[in-house]
Amino acid sequence: MSIRPRVLLVEDTPSLSLLYKQYMSELDVDVKIAETGKFGLQLIQEWKPNILLLDIELPDMNGLDLLKVIQENELPINTVVITAHGSVAVAVDAMRTGAYDFIVKPFNANRLRVTITNALEQLKLTELVESIKDSSRANFEGFVGSSLSMQAVYRIIDSAATSKATVFITGESGTGKEVCAEAIHRQSKRAENPFIAINCGAIPRDLMESEIFGHKKGAFTGATADRDGAATMANGGTLFLDEIGEMPMELQTKLLRFIQTGTFQKVGGSQVEEVNVRFICATNRDVLEEVEQGNFREDLYYRLHVIPIPMPPLRERGEDILLIARKFLRDYTLEEEKNFRGFGEQVERILATYKWPGNVRELQNIIRNIVVLNDGEIVQPEMLPPPLSHIEISPEQAKLVDAQIAKAGHAMTMKDPTTVSPLWIAEKSYIEMAIQVCEGNIPQAAKKLEVAPSTLYRKIESWKSKAVVTTEAVGD
Repeated sequence: MSIRPRVLLVEDTPSLSLLYKQYMSELDVDVKIAETGKFGLQLIQEWKPNILLLDIELPDMNGLDLLKVIQENELPINTVVITAHGSVAVAVDAMRTGAYDFIVKPFNANRLRVTITNALEQLKLTELVESIKDSSRANFEGFVGSSLSMQAVYRIIDSAATSKATVFITGESGTGKEVCAEAIHRQSKRAENPFIAINCGAIPRDLMESEIFGHKKGAFTGATADRDGAATMANGGTLFLDEIGEMPMELQTKLLRFIQTGTFQKVGGSQVEEVNVRFICATNRDVLEEVEQGNFREDLYYRLHVIPIPMPPLRERGEDILLIARKFLRDYTLEEEKNFRGFGEQVERILATYKWPGNVRELQNIIRNIVVLNDGEIVQPEMLPPPLSHIEISPEQAKLVDAQIAKAGHAMTMKDPTTVSPLWIAEKSYIEMAIQVCEGNIPQAAKKLEVAPSTLYRKIESWKSKAVVTTEAVGD
């Protein structure tokens, strides 16, 4: 916590209040005392304590009523109930209601200090978890997506990029395997050197060896001059072998030797050449199944399969579908000089419901089709091409996908693409809008935004500090 933790003691006996405050004097906390439940509620709203020490027996209300207010509003407060020896059952009920802990009178200073320290540590852990969630990346090296499955991909890329180990990317066609390979290269120490990609499924089998290793003049019909292959061109950089599962068995043997030794011979040549290359491979096949069927060398598979990265299909990426669709809409609207600003509500439901067998590539083609063949500010259902134009959304389906749509947020305006606000300002605007829609009820707004209320409370505090800094800067 950036400021001293705040402890609110709600206790109606002055002598005990002073005693407990003295007990807490050795802790690095600020303490305020309320002798009534009403004053305690006022301080909770105005002072926003981190820890509440709550006596159950109060002159104007039951302490549990105070606890219920905290729980109903999901306030980020850890409550420690103070109870008499004969009221332990009440304290247990309080913990069922949401209290963090209870402490039985009489207690000594050490018991109170340990309880408060533990409650503060638990708050710090909660704050840490929320901050990790907040740090999720929605954009990363050419990717768009904040889903958990993509966060895992980003973390593997971060770790793998600095290594020399071979990376093996798997996933359906259109999931972004080459984008992943390029991201690894850009994050690596080889970023200033070449990134050479070879699609093993798009090259005729009799020319694949020449494409990878190069050839000498006269090596075969049409070889009218010496030619460097991808291995030579990628020296010092990264060689990406896409659709490695399509490689002929006889070439797999030569590739294995190349990976093991870093040396090769051009087709028709006798000179051994040596290069320094980092290998990244990708396939949409089940390579282990190919190994079992004898179509792929087992030793080559294990040589390549050092750091696996499975790319998730688009249908499993939740809110990413709309984030990606909105990016494509912005890009193609500017490129085609159209006027689109976003998708209609029913269109977003259709996009979120469709299974996307062609993954991101299919989504990209659909959005380009819409932008090229139509115009307007909002994409309407009648603008959708098949098969999306045939999808009907039932009220039950609409309820299921609306939460996903809310999680993806609203589309950015494209009226002035040259104006970009800091991210925290855009986020602040959206959160404030959600709070306004919920008539100031922060827990309800948090529920609609699918975040913890403590996240919103923390962000509101951070905006206040930013405002102070900005004011001071203007004053200077």
